[in-house]
Amino acid sequence: MEKIPYKSIPDMLRQNASRFAGKPALKYRRQQHFVTLSYAEYYNRVLMAARGLVKCKVKPGDRVAILSENRAGWVIADMGILCAGCVTVPIYPTNTPEQIAYALQHSGAKIVFVSTRSQYAKLVSIRPAIPAVELVISFERFLGDPSLPVCTFYQLSEIDLPITADERSEIEGTIERITQDDLLTLIYTSGTTGIPKGVMLTHGNILFDAFNIIEIAGVITADEVMLSFLPLSHILERTAGYYTTIMGGSLMAIADSVEKVSENMLEIKPTAMVGVPRLFEKIYSSIFEKVHQMSALKRGLFHWALKVGHRYVDLKYIEKRNPGWVAVKYRLADFLIFSKIRERFGGRMRFFCSGGAPLDKSINEFFWVIGVPILEGYGLTETSPAVCFNSPNFVRFGSVGLPLPGTSFRVEADGELSVRGAQVMKGYYNNPEGTKESLADGWLKTGDIGHIDADGFIFITDRKKEMIITAGGKNIPPQPIENELKLDKYISQAFVYGDRKPYLVALITPNMERLFEFARDHQIEFFDLEDLVINDRVVKLFTERIGEVNARIARYESIKRFVVLAHDFSIDGGELTPTLKLRRKVIYAKYQEKIDGLYAENGSF
Repeated sequence: MEKIPYKSIPDMLRQNASRFAGKPALKYRRQQHFVTLSYAEYYNRVLMAARGLVKCKVKPGDRVAILSENRAGWVIADMGILCAGCVTVPIYPTNTPEQIAYALQHSGAKIVFVSTRSQYAKLVSIRPAIPAVELVISFERFLGDPSLPVCTFYQLSEIDLPITADERSEIEGTIERITQDDLLTLIYTSGTTGIPKGVMLTHGNILFDAFNIIEIAGVITADEVMLSFLPLSHILERTAGYYTTIMGGSLMAIADSVEKVSENMLEIKPTAMVGVPRLFEKIYSSIFEKVHQMSALKRGLFHWALKVGHRYVDLKYIEKRNPGWVAVKYRLADFLIFSKIRERFGGRMRFFCSGGAPLDKSINEFFWVIGVPILEGYGLTETSPAVCFNSPNFVRFGSVGLPLPGTSFRVEADGELSVRGAQVMKGYYNNPEGTKESLADGWLKTGDIGHIDADGFIFITDRKKEMIITAGGKNIPPQPIENELKLDKYISQAFVYGDRKPYLVALITPNMERLFEFARDHQIEFFDLEDLVINDRVVKLFTERIGEVNARIARYESIKRFVVLAHDFSIDGGELTPTLKLRRKVIYAKYQEKIDGLYAENGSF
């Protein structure tokens, strides 16, 4: 395996700021217009941030937190922290004050970068619980509270004072002393299964992952334009969408928000993007919604193109044969149909990367068919994150790909996967018991159930702790069933339950747009959403739709009863993590009364 040419993440930036000095590095919205920083300008801003932190008396190894939405300040602050030899502690901006207090207390962070006054207000509300915090640095200007000193990012960086030769030499001396074994970040897990743990990742962990994503998969080039919208607080976006762009000399464009990703794709015309399954599910549903509204002739043409595309992808990427005449038909299908779909992504998108949760096989195949492959991978916060992925040259739909070089998997007796490699964390911060429980002899227990096929492709079936064991002793992973349900045009989200119960039940959130259309077409009168979802005709509709899913799965996996909720699961509602995964314990606790009702004689199905 080729040697990684960088000692640390700051060393990578320093080298590439010289190598790609005039190339665009960072693009972001300022007021109404996009602003672009070159690699030289970006590095200069980072040095200014590092200078400011040094003047605040931080020392190498100190923890500095970032509590912010995605923005240019986030990545400049992160690199400034690292160039000062410190450790970045990212905190989700959607976290509650109590969750923020825990991360700051546990990490011992002395300085916190915040995005807005509302994030600062969270810190003020928990001031007695975070006595170690000495200073808050804000990306926006506002009046602070006497209890918690605050200055702006511009004030910290002294933006009007150029970096002197001595200051540059001092900071680059610090960079030179950072090694791959040094701690880069403490990331507090989202806590879907308990109290968050501080995952310790080193510069070497992250460099290994970013290097292999680029060099081995060959999917990032110096001409890449990466649109970033997933939380930078999450290791998937941070490694695959942020550090890899710097390693590749590419441009990272920061989306305005999750809600404006579609608009930003048309404006920025990215060539690559990191996403999670929920994004692709929504795009897939939206496309088929538009097809549903087409004339019979156009619908027929679309489905002909899909049939041709599936055959072409099978021949070229799966069977690795010359597509021959099928390639000619595919070019016609691409001209008539697929190229028009790609325009919705800006017209230049070469590929997506997906992680964070299992991606439905049919959705993955669809994106390959339309000419925008999704490179699905797998990993954990504890593995920086990637341990395996599907590449353009080696793909198996339904799998999460082949292991990265130097990465080993094994299947334990209970079906749990363990992994070992250079990307595996150092351990959990100040938690030797948790580290010992998860990590032994270099092998990390993933907590996921899966298997490895004869060609080495990894397949994940479910979370070990989320496996449903019915009263009849059947072991049932809920996610594949939930994915089947979410493919239905009337269903937005699904939560399947049945642990130690005689049968499975589900909470369903409807696709509101389609449900309103259904209500209008069937002249259903209703007072509000709560009234609509219990309407007899609507309940009958979902009974029929779920019945169709039941017909495609094993009898013991079928959904016997269900409830349709009047709203979608959300981050703000507590049902989803910041990367849009279900918080199963929270959902069960929140809707326990409804779930228990489904096991009573008068259940809804």
